[in-house]
Amino acid sequence: MASGGGGGGGGGAGKMADKEKKKKESILDLSKYIDKTIRVKFQGGREASGVLKGFDPLLNLVLDGTIEYMRDPDDQFKLTEDTRQLGLVVCRGTSVVLICPQDGMEAIPNPFIQQQDG
Repeated sequence: MASGGGGGGGGGAGKMADKEKKKKESILDLSKYIDKTIRVKFQGGREASGVLKGFDPLLNLVLDGTIEYMRDPDDQFKLTEDTRQLGLVVCRGTSVVLICPQDGMEAIPNPFIQQQDG
């Protein structure tokens, strides 16, 4: 009996997963930054830069030639001039706070404002 109940719960989770897949469409188009250097800030204050090699809708990133910018031991939110070579890394999307191109930023229209026709 317990396994039958578990199967029913699994079926419901499958339906939820289908809805989640529709919601998980990324509003960011990072494809224009493939093979370009980007800078990433993470939860907790870490920062790194590297060449973007891949990404997915959950914002998991693959960076090559990655450099971590070391933080001041006295002030965790202050960066020092020290760096550390990390090489090829996979950055978990849930910890990514900010992504920007290393060579600067460009203004984009706000994707959350709904355009009104009329």
